Amino acid sequence: MSQMSEQATSVSTGHSHESIFPYSLRTNPFYTASQLLEWVQGRMSEAPVGHPDRPAYLVESSGLLSRRYEETGDLQDRDAAIQTAREALELFSAHHPANKTHVVHPDRPLYLSKLRELLSRRYLKTRNLKDLDEAIHIAQGTLKLISEEDPPDNTAGHPERRVYLIELSQLFGQRTIETNNLQDLDSAIHAVREALKLVSAEDPPNKTPAGHPDRRVHRQLDLSRLIRLLRHRYRITGNLQDLDVAIHTAQEALKHVSAEDSPDKTPAGNPEQQEYLTELSKLLGQKYVETSNLRDLKAAIKAIEKALNIISTDPESSGSFLPQDVIMSEQVDKIVPAVHAAQEGNLTAADHHDRAARLQFLSELLASLYKTSNDPHDMQRSIQCGQQALDLTPVDDSYRASRIQQLASCFQLKHSRTGDPKDLQTMHQLYDASFKTQTPPESPTESWRAAISWDSYSFQFQRTHVPAAWVAAFQLLPDILWIGDDLSIRLNGIHRLNLGYATSSATTAWLGQANVPAAIETLEQGIGTIFQQILQLKPDTSELSPEKANKLQELSSKLYQETTDELSSVASQRKKLLQEIRSQPGLESFLRPKAYKALAQASQGGPVIILSTYSDHSDVMIILSPTSDPVHLQFDNVSREELNAQRTILKKLLGRCNVRRRGESASTRLFGIQEGFVTETTEEGFAELLAWLWTNVVEPVYKVLESNGVTHGRLWWLPTGEFTGLPLHASSPTSQFIHSYTTTLGSLLEVYTKKPGKIPPKLGVVAVTHTGPGGRNYLKGVAQEAQIIRSVVSDIECLEGEQATPDAVQRQLQDCSWAHLACHGMQDLEVPNKSHLLLYGGVLELGTILKMPLSNAQVVFLAACQTAMGDTELINESFHLGGGFIAAGFRGAIGTLWSMNDADGPFVAETVYSELFRPKRQPQASDAAAALHLAVQELKARNVPYERWIPFIHMGV
Repeated sequence: MSQMSEQATSVSTGHSHESIFPYSLRTNPFYTASQLLEWVQGRMSEAPVGHPDRPAYLVESSGLLSRRYEETGDLQDRDAAIQTAREALELFSAHHPANKTHVVHPDRPLYLSKLRELLSRRYLKTRNLKDLDEAIHIAQGTLKLISEEDPPDNTAGHPERRVYLIELSQLFGQRTIETNNLQDLDSAIHAVREALKLVSAEDPPNKTPAGHPDRRVHRQLDLSRLIRLLRHRYRITGNLQDLDVAIHTAQEALKHVSAEDSPDKTPAGNPEQQEYLTELSKLLGQKYVETSNLRDLKAAIKAIEKALNIISTDPESSGSFLPQDVIMSEQVDKIVPAVHAAQEGNLTAADHHDRAARLQFLSELLASLYKTSNDPHDMQRSIQCGQQALDLTPVDDSYRASRIQQLASCFQLKHSRTGDPKDLQTMHQLYDASFKTQTPPESPTESWRAAISWDSYSFQFQRTHVPAAWVAAFQLLPDILWIGDDLSIRLNGIHRLNLGYATSSATTAWLGQANVPAAIETLEQGIGTIFQQILQLKPDTSELSPEKANKLQELSSKLYQETTDELSSVASQRKKLLQEIRSQPGLESFLRPKAYKALAQASQGGPVIILSTYSDHSDVMIILSPTSDPVHLQFDNVSREELNAQRTILKKLLGRCNVRRRGESASTRLFGIQEGFVTETTEEGFAELLAWLWTNVVEPVYKVLESNGVTHGRLWWLPTGEFTGLPLHASSPTSQFIHSYTTTLGSLLEVYTKKPGKIPPKLGVVAVTHTGPGGRNYLKGVAQEAQIIRSVVSDIECLEGEQATPDAVQRQLQDCSWAHLACHGMQDLEVPNKSHLLLYGGVLELGTILKMPLSNAQVVFLAACQTAMGDTELINESFHLGGGFIAAGFRGAIGTLWSMNDADGPFVAETVYSELFRPKRQPQASDAAAALHLAVQELKARNVPYERWIPFIHMGV
């Protein structure tokens, strides 16, 4: 070390890194990383923080530590390299006290990129999403930094800008694979598009000529990246626009490749052309499936024929796959040559790294050929290739599930042609095994589709296996509707999976086997996955050790509040922690979907009636008590079509009454018809609707209750599907029961387990007559409403007019245990978490409400329109403002199915609060339903029209 020290020369941060080392060290190849590191660290000990040379020493030290890690595999060196790079970057910061010039070091983008690379490499080894999140954050910061450095007249930007953009796109792509987060995929696509602008074939923005080999290579690579990313997003979302753009991009890429070929270069020898032709064929084939446009199919066949010509002359590049649509084209003369070419290209390349994937593809191809040829040899070969692909797939490979499912589909197809019961049995065994693999499937959505296929085929030939198929499908829901994704993405996933139909079908399958408890468990999973995810972010950790309880609460809180940019990493850490917890004896079911015995506790306050629809009938499941067996009723005369007809009638009646918004005059009638005539007709319509609900649904339920000794008290309705939004509570000609609603059994269980608030009861009132300057006074009754509530409740905090801003209302909701919101509310049918309350100067969205800490919340009275069960068009959706407040922490909610009459708000509020806040009596959340029941009965006794007393409903405890 002393000899090396004598040879050292002075260093300054303005010099290149090479000058850090003396000449003898730089030119001697025999010095090891350890020896060089020893010299650097010795010099660094003489350069404390603030010394101009310290950053350069840190950078070199980080590089040497990384190099030594590659040589020795010492994990401490890898981690030390990252930490040292972080320290160097901190010193290069313009804001660091040691930086006297307060100017960003010109090499900072380069060093940021090096740290990003270190983190990315560690992520690939450890799969720790925290490293990937940090690498993405650094890549974004690097791009921002070089953008700030670029002079205004520099159209090309930083010379490394394209490299940094591609790095960022790759990182987002990696995180998409881990998390299935659509926002990451969108960002990956955006970054590639920005990079492509820098290597455009037309009007090059920088000094590199358009025909320069590097530019051409970069453009081809980036176009391929863009095509793959667009195709991947299409597979996830089904958005045809992505498919069209991907097709156009592939076509443009082909034009450029053809134009750039040298005269002596044949198409058969152009691997780039092969790649684009294959991509184009797959894309056009998929377009044919979507549109049934024969032109797309012909174009796909033409493209794949060209690609196959290239494959046949170049076995080493035989990586192209035919699109599923060409496989299904049933044109034997087109498929057979492709089969032979694929066989030659795939089965001779034994050492090819994609052999298993190619075998799986060939199995699919041969199976499709069997559909048209009926040649048993084709099916035999298909099964053989599928089995070989599976044999080559390790047991812990994420693709194993899809390859088992492919093999199962072969036996499914074979059975459909031969009827051999052995094939059917093998199909069941394979599908069942595919959902029990050691590693979760690479694509949970594709496994979901496989489960649906298994279900539909079993329904035709062996219905005893249908429930098993649905159990497999519903186990995938937490991975498809992943808790690390934004709530809006998960809500969109409900519709993408057609989860409402799947839930009703699965429920019906269990009921067909007379297994009512299993039907209830399945239905709860289907309608309550996202709702339960929200509730599980406020978990009961009393069964856990203090260490694991604190960690789970910390991670859950971050996800609940969405206070970090590293949601994917947090969600993955939480998932891993839950796996550790569930590995402990007695905690196997911790935060898993509840079994019927636990769900039945939702009936502790009274019977719960669950309504489910199917195509030709409806089912009702009644939980009478926590200890009794559930009762099942099937209504053959209440089909999905009939329920939709009743919903349409209700919608027309509401249109006649003009009650879609609170404060609008009921005298504004449709078509200019005289009010008395329309009122009479409307009243008859409501009477007929209620009579139909009573005769066909509610009365049979009452009879079951009475036969089991339940003749009065409280009951809860849990409507799903087309039952949603129908006024079941108002159809009975008697008032023997006090009706409430619940969106899921889990949400009702949650409010039962939540203890009353520790603070004294305090009512917060929000009264909004208009939403700000220029807003008209369209809720005149709320001022009187607020005044009346003041007269019956002593401890009250009232926000009126300009005081009722979104921020002020949020603070009030957290301070008060009871809340009365007299304002407009709006349901967002496309993005339910965007449903909102209209306040002074802004809105309060459901998504914001769900993040609020409402530990003391008891009951909220939503005296606004469209706030309770949602709009009559909002089917199979448990997310609306009423349910949202309960998910956020309230134990109960009073709301309306549609807008109340502005004149009724003061009367109902006075009756409810006079009953709840009686002198010398503590108000209880469980009394709110009875108080509303009393108010509605008195309103009804005044002979007001149906549309004025029907909409009031209670939710929760």
